[in-house]
Formats: sequence, C-alpha cells, structure tokens
Amino acid sequence: MVKIAVDSLGGDFAPEQIVEGALQAAEMHGISSILTGDERRIRELIAGRPGSELLEVVHAPESIGMHESPVEAVRHKKNSSLVAAAQLVKEGKAAGLVSAGSTGAMLAASLFVIGRIKGVERPAITSLMPTLQGVSLIADVGANVDCRPSHLVQFAHMASIYAEHVLQIHRPKVGLLNIGEEPGKGNALAKEVYELLSQSGLNFIGNIEGRDIPKGHADVVICDGFVGNVVLKFAEGLGTALFDMLKAEFTSSLVSSLGALMLKPGLKKIKKRMDYTEYGGAPLLGVKGVAIVAHGSSNAKAVRNAIRVARDAAENNMVSTIEAALAAGEK
Repeated sequence: MVKIAVDSLGGDFAPEQIVEGALQAAEMHGISSILTGDERRIRELIAGRPGSELLEVVHAPESIGMHESPVEAVRHKKNSSLVAAAQLVKEGKAAGLVSAGSTGAMLAASLFVIGRIKGVERPAITSLMPTLQGVSLIADVGANVDCRPSHLVQFAHMASIYAEHVLQIHRPKVGLLNIGEEPGKGNALAKEVYELLSQSGLNFIGNIEGRDIPKGHADVVICDGFVGNVVLKFAEGLGTALFDMLKAEFTSSLVSSLGALMLKPGLKKIKKRMDYTEYGGAPLLGVKGVAIVAHGSSNAKAVRNAIRVARDAAENNMVSTIEAALAAGEK
C-alpha cells in the first residue's frame, strides 16, 4: 500500500486540521499516512476514530516557523516534523510528502533531504487554476523567481508529464505566458524560451496572455516563479473579492435576495470549482519523491485532497516518468 508522509505541525491550523485531514483520507479514500509531529497529541486526536488503523505516527516534536530561515531550519532542526517526513520519503518508507507549512522550508527539505531528479536544474512548484475548460496547470508559481530559458523549458516538460499522467490530459497544450500572442513579443527570456519550446517536441501552442488562462486556452501555462506567484495570488484575491461583491449585492434588497435564492445552486457549483481546498495542494516537480505543497491555511478537506493528490501522483509513477523523460532527452 502506498503511504504518504504528512507533516502534522505545518500550517495555520496544525495539528488538529492536518490530523483530521489524514483521518478523512484514510476513511474516504483508504489512504495510509504516516503522521510526523508530537506523538502524544497525534494519538489523542486519532484515538478511536474511523480510519485511525491506517495511520502511523513518528515522533518529531519540533516545528519550523514561517519566519525562520528555511535552509537553516532544515539543516539544524533534524527532529522537526517536516524534516522527519522528508526523511521517510528518502528512505522509501513513504511514497510522498504533504506539508502545509513554510513553502521555503518545504522546498529546502525536498532538495536537501529527498534530493533532485538527475538532470533537473530547478524544481518547480505548480498550481491548478480553474478555467472554463476545467483546469490549467501553472509552473512555476514561486520556487524560482529568476530563471534561465532552460529552466522554463524543463518546467514545461515536467508539468506536461504531470498533466498527462496524473490529470489524465492527453497531449496537454503548453502555452508560454507573455504580454502578447505574437512570437516576437516579450522580454529576452520569453523570446528565447519561445524558440526552445517550439523545438521541444511538446504540444506547444505559442504565447498566451493573462486573460487566456481562465478561458482554458492552455492545459499547461509556463512562466517564471515571480510572474507565476503574482498570477496565483491575484487569482485568489479576485475570486474572494468577486464572491464578496456578489454577496453584498444579493443581500442589498428583497428582490436581490429572491434572485439569489434562484441562483444559489449554480453559485455553489461555481464556488466549488474555485475553492482551493478541492485541489489539495501544489506538486513540487523535479525532486526524487512526490512532494505536495498545501496552502498554509489548509483545513481538513484541503489536507485530505492533498494526500489524495500525493497518492495519485505516486501510483501513476510521476517521478520515474519524469526521470525517464529527462534521461531520454539527454541521449
């Protein structure tokens, strides 16, 4: 059985919501998790609960704070819940790692403990963006703010493999995020990446603009981590603001409230599609193990889905597929 290492001390609502998410993943999806953290507290939370028989506990009582230096914390806090979870993946005792803690610390632990796939220059954090066509995968969304052209091309290869093998998108369309659709648009980095992607063998559809992302023009959207993080945070803020505006308008009068009642089922479906907890977490592509970066404010539902995503990636051999693709490209 595939086991997922879960950092129980990472996130705004740790350990209660993290442990609850692991229990839900066990009960609803039959997924076995290894919870790292304060053993006494974890056992209190899982005692007698459905799904607890699928959970293991590893005592690692230290936590890594959001404001600590990620590299220093990972190097010196060997008994932290995050490092212990990463170590389980390195030793082959777990097929994947899930953490809602510091993204920087997650990246550091993945690199220093689990290690990079041979040939990977920079791992990339990806994120699923809901679109009119379903979802698009954006890479990178924060791991690398300064990139060389070869980094972005590698992001495209790894994200395409994830989209095809985990999201089940046949021949995913790859778009390069730019300020215009024409091949000559953009800065020097974008122009060079365009040429390289055109010769990459991927299903490259050319440049796309920011407005094309929600329309679903591309299955995989490629950009550097600086741009990607801005896009991600803007989309999160815009979604929240839109629903707040709708709520204010729908409650402004009796007529509006009656109209809202009629629209309520449709609005619920839209809200569900835009809810980050439905997608669980963002895969960190390029490390020698499945690593899922969950949102810092993840609740139990988000953690449950992050664990499910980790299980799916492991069962679909995402890491070995990326390894094989990169090895083939070097020949």
